[in-house]
Amino acid sequence: MKQYWQALKSRPRIGFVVFGLLATSLLSGCATDPPQLPLPQAKHHTSRPHHKYRNKQAYNRPYRVRGKTYYPMTWAHGYSETGIASWYGSESGSKTSMGSHFSPHGYSAAHKTLPLPSKVRVTNLHNGRSIVLVVNDRGPFKPNRIIDLSHGAAKRIGLNGLARVKVDYLGSAD
Repeated sequence: MKQYWQALKSRPRIGFVVFGLLATSLLSGCATDPPQLPLPQAKHHTSRPHHKYRNKQAYNRPYRVRGKTYYPMTWAHGYSETGIASWYGSESGSKTSMGSHFSPHGYSAAHKTLPLPSKVRVTNLHNGRSIVLVVNDRGPFKPNRIIDLSHGAAKRIGLNGLARVKVDYLGSAD
């Protein structure tokens, strides 16, 4: 082996040729196309997820309402908050922040900073009743309120107008 390297030193052109051949053989492996894998076939379900669940980054960006900028959480595990909840229901058919149609009789909620979509448990502290909801909208934007419930959800836990509640994050609602 020692003689081989001495021969290369004495003849620099041979060293360049050997180096060139080695580099060419290594780089030629990069020029081949990757193997083509078959694309997954679309499954036709009657209740397939709406496009709203596909790009969570789009509706979890900072946003501005009435001159205030809100920064949605990227990590909410362990989130628990106690405060005032309200309900909303007059916006029937309007679009939520995720693009789905709002149903006042459904079980959904609006929160200013939880990641969308989120699953939360809301407990009415006055009577102990609770419900698990999907947070699919932004709000409430009135002072001192932590969550807005759809009218159906509010009715289910006995919330008439405003009530003190506890909100616990349960995970992503994918």
